[in-house]
This record gives sequence, C-alpha cells and structure tokens, in this order.
Amino acid sequence: MVEILSLLLLALAVSLDSFGVGLTYGLRKMKLPFKSLLFIASCSAVSILVAMTIGNMIVKYLSPSIAESIGGLILIMIGAWALYQIYRPAKRDEKNKEDDVIVNFEIKVLGVVIKILRKPMVADFDNSGTITGREAFFLGIALSLDAFGAGIGAALIGFSPWFMAASVAIMSALCVTLGMKSGYFFSDSKIMHKFSFIPGLLLIIIGIIRL
Repeated sequence: MVEILSLLLLALAVSLDSFGVGLTYGLRKMKLPFKSLLFIASCSAVSILVAMTIGNMIVKYLSPSIAESIGGLILIMIGAWALYQIYRPAKRDEKNKEDDVIVNFEIKVLGVVIKILRKPMVADFDNSGTITGREAFFLGIALSLDAFGAGIGAALIGFSPWFMAASVAIMSALCVTLGMKSGYFFSDSKIMHKFSFIPGLLLIIIGIIRL
C-alpha cells in the first residue's frame, strides 16, 4: 500500500509541471487538441520507460538495499534542486520581466525547456492560438525531460516501469487539462505560484521514505 501511494505521489510530482504549463496556456486562452494532449502524455510515458530501463540496468550491479537508497537520494536531490529553482534570488531587468515564469514547478534541464516554459507562446510557432503538430512535439519533449531523472530514481527504488509510465501519462494529461481549465478562471497567477514548492517537497518526502 505504501509503495503504491509512493508511486502515485511520484507520478503526481513529476507531472505537476504539466499543470503549470497548462495554466499558462489557459491564461492566454490557447487551445490544446485531444491528439496533442495524447502526444504530450505519450512523451512523458516514453521518457519514464527509457529512464527506468537505464535504472534497471544499473540495479543489476547493485544490491537491492543500496539501489533503493541511491534511488531515494536521487529523488531528494531532484526535489531539493526544484525548490532551489523556485526560491533562488531572481536576476531581472526590465526587458526580461515580461518573460517571467507564470508557474515554475520543475527542473529545467535544457535551454529548450526554459524557453518553452518561460515564454509559453514560443511553443505556438504559427501564432494560431492552438498547439498542434511540431508545437506539441517540442512541448511534449520539454515536459518529458523533466521526468527523466526521476524515472531513473524510481527504477532504483524498485517501482514497476509500466505502471509508473502509465501513471505519469495519465497524471500528465490530467494536469495539463486541469491547468488549462484553471487558467480560464484565474487571472492572478501569483495565487498559483504560492504552491510551486509542492513538487519538490513531494520528491524529497518520497526519497526520504525510500532511504
């Protein structure tokens, strides 16, 4: 029971970034077709499967107890880094103020992730107001990269790759959808920003439990 709860909490933690992005697009009245939503969720699932496959290869060379402890430490470090990203002193100038993150939940691994999440409209390459095709591809890749490190940690802990991938795909789709719907109703993004510490905190708690 504890393991299932930990798995679901981990899936939620790595998917909350999707809520932030969905909220961003919702606030800007953009649209995300169902096919694009499925593609984004699939990217997250594939990323988790690849990461956990790598993790399972590492497990072969470690004892179960050591592997689980390392997995827990990885989750703690990812969670701590996520919290640091949120609360670190911001270096701003007048030009960059308009590009601030509306909701910042997760780790930004590559430049494309930062660009898409800090400038939500960048993913809408054709300025149509709808995320489709290659736009959904880049957004899906950006969101899935955030879950990669957590996937390796989950494998070391001993979670099921397929169950984890399915959970993350479902959570990701739900979070994007709920985020966009919330964006239609909330104009003050500062309200949502107050809760941006939750994913990092969840990862740290799960990591401590698995040590």
